Amino acid sequence: MSLVDRYLLRLAFWPMVGATGVTLIALLLERILRLLDMLAASNDRFGFVAQLAVNLVPHYVGLTMPAAFFLALMVVVNRLNQASEIDALLAAGVSLTRLAAPYLCLAAALTAVSLLVFGFLQPYSRYAYRAVLHSAQNAGWNGLVPAETILVPSQDLTMTTDEADTAGQRLGHVFIRRMTDKHREEITTAGMAEILRTPDGKSVRLMMQNGQQLRFNDQGQPEILSFKDFTMVLPVTGPAKLLRARGGDERELTLFELARQAEGGHSLISEPALRAELYGRLAKAFVLPLLALLGVPLGLSAKRSGRAPGMLVGGLLLLAFFHLVQLGQGLATTGRMSPELAVGAPFFGMAAIAFTVFLTSLKRPGETPIGQAMEHISTLISRFRPKPAETPA
Repeated sequence: MSLVDRYLLRLAFWPMVGATGVTLIALLLERILRLLDMLAASNDRFGFVAQLAVNLVPHYVGLTMPAAFFLALMVVVNRLNQASEIDALLAAGVSLTRLAAPYLCLAAALTAVSLLVFGFLQPYSRYAYRAVLHSAQNAGWNGLVPAETILVPSQDLTMTTDEADTAGQRLGHVFIRRMTDKHREEITTAGMAEILRTPDGKSVRLMMQNGQQLRFNDQGQPEILSFKDFTMVLPVTGPAKLLRARGGDERELTLFELARQAEGGHSLISEPALRAELYGRLAKAFVLPLLALLGVPLGLSAKRSGRAPGMLVGGLLLLAFFHLVQLGQGLATTGRMSPELAVGAPFFGMAAIAFTVFLTSLKRPGETPIGQAMEHISTLISRFRPKPAETPA
């Protein structure tokens, strides 16, 4: 690698790392908040959320890597262009193809990383995420009652309380509904209650004060019992069974497993679904070199029209590509379109746009059909900007 190649790659490295890190953290924080809300009834929710967040990293890395690479490429090329460094390189005999070569090499390296992420890390982490979420949602009841949370430890028992201490053992305004052994409904309310675990750890003693109990006698007649002190023994439920084995969903299969099962024809998953998932992952990985061909000309054309229109056009193209691939996978899975056409059409459409933009920019760098459209967009935006107030003489 020449000195120029190392210089260009060094300029693009840190913006790409920064964009990936910021986007990844933002997506994880948003998902963590939703998980905390979902698992509010679990007393070990922070431990479960930490495991779930770790398993979400490969998924979000696969989403953010293409966008971060394209954004970094646009920023670096535009910065070089604004400082006239691109003009100096072109005047020294460095062609646009040679200028884009280090970024194509970087895109090839990122493609290999994407194949690893999409093909192997994501399937295992997706299954691990589902397994942890299944354990968290079916962890059973350990005898503690959080405030303002409806607990359903079993089909025959429902509990809630308006107030609880941090340990979930001293409760206020308790409501309990349970079905007795004779399949009769029993409703108990109490002003205060305290939970104590029995020595064997298989049940808890709920000592309630100042409450009432509605129950039905053997004749089916309702009875109301008012009490000052009442003790109820409730069983502690254990965790549910483990999640099924990996491979029940095509998104949990690696690239090699997808190809093998699609060719074998003996999988429980339909062949179109397997092929659509395989082609979709390959398309998402191999779009990175196309982004290099697209980003360099758009970055050059931003000198006159500004950086924002180029990022807008590139971002819309990238967003449309991922959504069209996802739509194609859905159409192929339902049998409405062949997997090759459903996933191949967005990929080859993106390739046609990228090669057209790059090839038309070879003779006069920066002048492309998209660049001209960007200039029109920039002109329209400038019309809506408020004009500076004139200062009186």
